[in-house]
This record gives sequence, structure tokens and C-alpha cells, in this order.
Amino acid sequence: MSLRPVPDDLLPWALACLGKRATAADPVLSVVAGDASNRRYFRLTLPTDSYIVVEAPPATENNAAFLAIRDLLADAGVRVPALFGADMGRGYLLLEDLGDRLLLPELRTDTVDGQYRQACSILRQLAALVPLEMDLPVYDEALLAEELGRFPAWFVTGLLARSLDDAEQQLVDGLFRVLIDSALEQPRVLVHRDFHSRNLMPQAAGGLAVIDFQDAVVGPVTYDLVSLLRDCYIRWPAARVRNWALSYRDELAAAGLLQGADDAQFLRWFDWMGLQRHLKVLGTFARLHLRDGKPGYLDDLPRVLDYVREVVQAYAPEYPVFADFGDWFDSGLGPLIEAQPWSAAS
Repeated sequence: MSLRPVPDDLLPWALACLGKRATAADPVLSVVAGDASNRRYFRLTLPTDSYIVVEAPPATENNAAFLAIRDLLADAGVRVPALFGADMGRGYLLLEDLGDRLLLPELRTDTVDGQYRQACSILRQLAALVPLEMDLPVYDEALLAEELGRFPAWFVTGLLARSLDDAEQQLVDGLFRVLIDSALEQPRVLVHRDFHSRNLMPQAAGGLAVIDFQDAVVGPVTYDLVSLLRDCYIRWPAARVRNWALSYRDELAAAGLLQGADDAQFLRWFDWMGLQRHLKVLGTFARLHLRDGKPGYLDDLPRVLDYVREVVQAYAPEYPVFADFGDWFDSGLGPLIEAQPWSAAS
């Protein structure tokens, strides 16, 4: 994939926002690792401080949503990058530099409880917002179905080169129906949609900052929780995940933010929401490789596949649709997955 050149006017624009003139001593912008989108991040280092300059093409990136949600989260007390400048026409943003620390490499067995408590405190802040007062898209049936549709289109057909016949498509659609219905019956809160360890940044003064929130919607109460606890980039023992999930449920109930969900129902919501997310992720990561030339995400597919199998196997004895899907997944896709160079079984 060819790299876009850095726009000639990006650095002068950033300096102008700060009221500074370019001199021979002014540094060029240095690249900061980006994400799965078309946004690009650069660090502007000055003698006394530094900033993050973002090139977010308006044709593909929803910059208005980013700014609106940034304001919403900041007003709710969530630590997000401060804004110093924005050019909506060119898709340029000038943001506070929150540093280079991500939560992911700092997660350890002996520290993760405290780190996840901090993360869950942010989720409680999001849950306390009133959905009807937020001008955000809704995580509705159409969006849930579109996301799930990435699994057969990009993972099965695109990556594994395996077409589905009518019976297989009906089987897959049957599971999708169950997952969508479960998501829609949950209480609704503000959903970040990628609330995981690569989008949480420990700060020197303490606490966590949140980034990459521009795709936020109003949706199921368990979505961000399962994104955090069943992270696509790190895996924890199932018993710990269950305890964390139920502890968060208890905290929501104590705060008056969740009513009437017992252990079994909340865990079912949590598990089935995670299955929806991870089936989507299989398709999304395959699409990033096949369409966008970003193969690095393939290395995380084995962990995501483990999550899918774990939930399907757990509910197969009680729900035939899970059993049927699991049998097809193992027999129809298993050999193809094992033959892939990124597969843990290869």
C-alpha cells in the first residue's frame, strides 16, 4: 500500500494555530503510530512542549463526530485530549500530546485488577450519561447486522476462500438473529465501540485517558465492557473475566444505573455481545488485510477465534443454534483456518 505524502501545509497550519512562526530550528513532524483508519498522527515537538497533529481526510473520517464526542466526554469528566485547533475542510486537528504510553504493554497479572478498576470507572461515567440527551447514532439492528455481515463476507469468503451454500447461510443467519436480539434487549448507554487496551493511555499524573472515540453510539450496556475484558490484543483466564464482569454489574446496580439483571442474564448479555463483537472483528481484521493492505492484524486472529469458540461451546448444550454453528465452524472452517500462515495451529 502506498503512503500518502505529508501535506506541505500541515506543519505551517499547526504552528499558526499555536501562534508560532516556522524557523530553521523548528522540527518537522514525526510520525506517531496510527490505527486501523485513514487518520494519520504526527508529533510536533517544540522547545518547551509537544502536540499531536492529525490528518483525518474528510472524505473518509467523521471529524465532526470526533469533536462533538470529545466535548461530550470532557464535559462528563473523562480524560480526553484537549483541542487546540481544527480545520474541518482539510481534515486537520491539533490535539494535546498525551504521551506514548498505552495500557496494553503495562497490563500484568499482578496489576491488572487495579488498572481495570480505573477503566471500569470510566465506563461508569459513560453509563451515567442520559442516552436521550446525546445526539449520537444508535447501535440498531442495521448496524449490528452490517458488522456481523463482515464475518461471512471478509473472513469466510475473502480470507478463507470458502463460499457458503444456502443451508450454511441460513445457519449463520440464525445465530446472528439471536445475537442481535440479545444486544437490542440490553439497557442503552454511550458505547465507545473500541474500549480496549490500545485506546487507553496511562497518564503521568494518574488515571487513564481515552482516545479513538469518534465512532461512539448509544447501544448495549455490555459492549464496551466485553471490549475491555475480552480484549483482542490480550487474554485473561475465564474465571477472572467473569468476576470482573459481575463486579462491574454490581457497581452499576449500586449506582442505580442497572436494574433487574441477575448474574445469569448479565453474563449471557456479556458473552453474546462478545461473540457479536468477535465475529465482527474476524471480518474487520480480514478486511484490513485484504482491502487496506494492513496484514499485521492477522496475528491477532487466533486469540479472537479462541473467544468465538469459548462462547459457542459454553452455550451449545443449552441452545441448539450455538451447537449447530459450532459444529459447522469446526468442521467447515477449522481445516481452512489451520492451513493459514497466521493460525496458531499451523
